[in-house]
Amino acid sequence: MAPDTISAGQPAGTGRISLVGIGPGHADHMTARARAAIAEADVVVGYVTYIKLVADLLEGKEVVRKGMTEELDRAVHALEAARAGKKVALISSGDAGVYGMAGPTYEVLFQAGWTPEDGVEVEIVPGASAINACAALVGAPLTHDFCSISLSDLLTPWPAIARRLDAAAAADFVVALYNPKSGRRTQQIVQAQALFLRHRRPDTPVAIVKSAYRRRQQIVHTTLDQMAEQDIGMLSTVLIGNSSTFLREGLMVTPRGYANKYDVDQGFETREGEKAGRSLSTGLLGWVENLRADHADGASLAALAQRHRLPLDYIEAVLSTPVEAAVDAPADTEEQAG
Repeated sequence: MAPDTISAGQPAGTGRISLVGIGPGHADHMTARARAAIAEADVVVGYVTYIKLVADLLEGKEVVRKGMTEELDRAVHALEAARAGKKVALISSGDAGVYGMAGPTYEVLFQAGWTPEDGVEVEIVPGASAINACAALVGAPLTHDFCSISLSDLLTPWPAIARRLDAAAAADFVVALYNPKSGRRTQQIVQAQALFLRHRRPDTPVAIVKSAYRRRQQIVHTTLDQMAEQDIGMLSTVLIGNSSTFLREGLMVTPRGYANKYDVDQGFETREGEKAGRSLSTGLLGWVENLRADHADGASLAALAQRHRLPLDYIEAVLSTPVEAAVDAPADTEEQAG
């Protein structure tokens, strides 16, 4: 069924679509709101595998099972049922907004002329994404900056994916690879490995988690140069560490950066020139001060750009723009929300 089968201006009912993230798959990791949204639903729509994961919650409900590539069909069915006045739970594994059904559903809704004032209410129920579930199983790999990249080129051109991989690798992000390999897509993970090896050490820690918190869960710790040789499939998530990530006692950990400010070997005393709750001496203001001093001493813009691995026009803009000095404001907290 194509989305244009829902005509714009079709009378809306008073139904509801709940886009439910059911988490990694185990009932213990599903939120109370997710369970309630399914319990309240007249109709539950989802990919066949996800339907199996919530089978114990489906008694007495209309259940619509769809295949892997039928995302738009799921959204169309949910909208039709909601416009008939029904409460619909459209389920995704992990979080519905992370490679899930939230995006396709809104595309279908807007194409059909839906607005927030429509009689069909739409709710997104967040859930733990695979990146969170897999990280929890292997240690603390996401304690510093990270990103996720899907290797599926079914809907995204490969050059776009390759550019993202190269940029993330160069920027030293911890990276989670979704959809890393399938029966037909076997070379994408090899290409990803090659791109990362341009910027990362061969012994960079890598964790491969298959079916996190499900019956056939499997965890493999390996390194970047051995990554593509491992058993990887569509149910796997690949976590690639950054330049600081280490593996110890079977746990993959990415340091937050406390060693930049505190002397770990001296009881976490603040290092000389640093202040607790303040930006590093090499934070923005300190860096700009040093940049200006180096430029005044004769370093060219091109040399500074190369030294800091930043665009030339950015260096030029920084040097030509006044930066306000730090004010006597309350210290920033160093404990940030996860």
